[in-house]
Amino acid sequence: MPESTPNPAALPSLADFVGFYLYGLTNNPYQQSTDLAQFGQLYNLVIGEHGGVGLASSFHPYQLVNQAGVTVWYAAYAQLYAQPNRAALFEAMTDEQARYVVVPPASFSEFHVWLDTRLTSEENPVFSHYIPFVLPFLVRKGPAPLRWDAELAAAEGDKSRFGTYLDAVNKAIQFVQPSPAFVLGFGEFDEQQPERLIERFMDCRAMLLSR
Repeated sequence: MPESTPNPAALPSLADFVGFYLYGLTNNPYQQSTDLAQFGQLYNLVIGEHGGVGLASSFHPYQLVNQAGVTVWYAAYAQLYAQPNRAALFEAMTDEQARYVVVPPASFSEFHVWLDTRLTSEENPVFSHYIPFVLPFLVRKGPAPLRWDAELAAAEGDKSRFGTYLDAVNKAIQFVQPSPAFVLGFGEFDEQQPERLIERFMDCRAMLLSR
């Protein structure tokens, strides 16, 4: 009997995923790598036991949303959905916590400054020296805590204990964001309030100015 065509309604929608990101500072925010194994290791270290997608690039925040208003997270979902075996891919994410890596479309190499311009060098020159970068992850929703959150909870406010984990994350990003890049934190991207990402960098502005 021929295999039936997957029912699109049965496939997970973008609402079944969450867009997360590591964010930090560097001297070159837009860098790519073809090392899929290293991307997998980084995903496991930051996200843990959740199926999902790593994007094979880092970005400046103003590259995360293209001129058409499409985010890199939506583009990653669309790339998987476009695959002929998408039903199997999505099923593996759910049943086996499978992880994939996709290369974002070249359109995301272009800068698209949001209405919130606080990360431009004209408004805040410090961000021309300490340049913001983001490493995105598209994660299938699930009950287990994210690895980052679990490590933070386990540290119980002990900065030195969590610092050991953060050092491991900084070491793990070197293949795509080499030194002097360093991670400041981890967050969830809210398409309705993208300025929250800007706020994360603004929170460290005073510290950067004092250096």
